[in-house]
Amino acid sequence: MPLPSLGGHNEATRVFRRVRYSCRVAIGGARTAARPYSANWPISPFSESGPETKARLAAFKQRLEQLGWSEGRNIKIEYRFSEGNPERTRAAAAELVALAPDLIVAYANPAVSALKPVTSTVPIVFTQVSDPVGSGFVKDLAHPGGNITRFHSFEPAIGGKWLEVLKQIAPSVRRVAVVHDPRIAANVSFFRAAESASSSLGVADIGPCDQCR
Repeated sequence: MPLPSLGGHNEATRVFRRVRYSCRVAIGGARTAARPYSANWPISPFSESGPETKARLAAFKQRLEQLGWSEGRNIKIEYRFSEGNPERTRAAAAELVALAPDLIVAYANPAVSALKPVTSTVPIVFTQVSDPVGSGFVKDLAHPGGNITRFHSFEPAIGGKWLEVLKQIAPSVRRVAVVHDPRIAANVSFFRAAESASSSLGVADIGPCDQCR
């Protein structure tokens, strides 16, 4: 069964160039024309009924249709929504892997963190992930290795840029509290970048919010 062509250069196209490759890796020569490709939409940190989730899914499926992928015809999509709950995220990851899909599309660091320990064979394409190398998802950006591939939204150095923008908005700021979850490796990278930039920006004290007085 030939895979639909991919045109254009927007975000959905870039994802599905990787998805197309992942399908080929996953299915090899065993795929029959009678069986549709299967893919799993992200384990989403958003509520299923939330407007952002609805908008993302609508855009995703619209672009799929434009590229020749029709849900129920040549692609089957399983959806899971964790609403930001870590236990639900881990459970959803296990459920998706148990379905033995051709690939999983994962949204954000917590979803990939939950998926990585439970499969080394199902191709995973992620988006909206920060510092994938530091988080241990890929070996390096040029050659990810393993079963996980990506494009990502933030470089760790942007943490310093955020502090720079803050100083432009409020030049008199000297003490900064950083609210973040230290269990997420990308957050730690952002904080360290901001910490490194603090002295050159005239910030005397920067630290996690629980250290601020």
